[in-house]
Amino acid sequence: MEYLKLLRPKHWAKNLFLFIPLFFVGDIFNTQKLWVVFTGFICFSLLASSIYIINDYRDIEADRSHPTKSKRPLASGSVSKSAALVIFALLVIVGFGFAYYIDQKFTFVLSLYFLLNLAYSFGLKNISILDIFIVSIGFVLRIKAGGILSKVAVSEWLMLMVFLLALFMAIAKRRDDIVLKIASGKDMRIASKGYNMDFLNTSLALVSAVIIVTYLMYTMDHATMARFKTYRLYYTSIFVIAGLMRYLQIAYVENNTGSPTSILYKDRFIQINILLWILSFYVIIYLPTNKSFFE
Repeated sequence: MEYLKLLRPKHWAKNLFLFIPLFFVGDIFNTQKLWVVFTGFICFSLLASSIYIINDYRDIEADRSHPTKSKRPLASGSVSKSAALVIFALLVIVGFGFAYYIDQKFTFVLSLYFLLNLAYSFGLKNISILDIFIVSIGFVLRIKAGGILSKVAVSEWLMLMVFLLALFMAIAKRRDDIVLKIASGKDMRIASKGYNMDFLNTSLALVSAVIIVTYLMYTMDHATMARFKTYRLYYTSIFVIAGLMRYLQIAYVENNTGSPTSILYKDRFIQINILLWILSFYVIIYLPTNKSFFE
């Protein structure tokens, strides 16, 4: 179990972003494309786990002073450094090996993701603002990789929305670090020195507002309406707004943002909201009706 925890499999949920281009183009039931994207999902997950290992390896001492990170396998000493490095090498070899077999363009995007996150682990994460931008770009690369594997041209609107959403969650995570800093008196990460509560609260409000406006513009864009043959996509914005408000509630009222992945696994409101958003898109895009479902 400790070796499994070292890989952080619960964070593989982030790589589900690879399936978004396939979903948005209305081709999610194409089993051939679905299988190719799933294989890419495995490659991203293996490389993501290798990055987590290097990150934990370099942060052993810092993690030992953190209330939750101190329980990580390397920080707690339940997994040796040498064993972790061996697993890191195996993950990189297998991940890139499968990727090259699937598609060379996909391998290039995966390489960008790997190198960017490696640079993040080796010091860029200590630079305020740059750290959250790197995390957000990682999600954009996932979308781009999913588009390559599914042979789908990813729209600029979709890329922008994913970047903004990832930026929003990264800011919320930094805010949680400040909450812990106030409680313990210790910086949870070096980059935290460049943040304070007022700055992060303002940034969260700013980015959430831009996300809502961008999403509405995407759903009402003429090219989008022509692609999906409906003008009703803006109906789905209610779930986007509700999800953002719930996340802000968790951040501002409960002071319990933590890991976005943990919130996804635990918060029933967000889980139901995401399911309803997916269902609403399914009804609008996938239902085989000559007339609109709502007419």
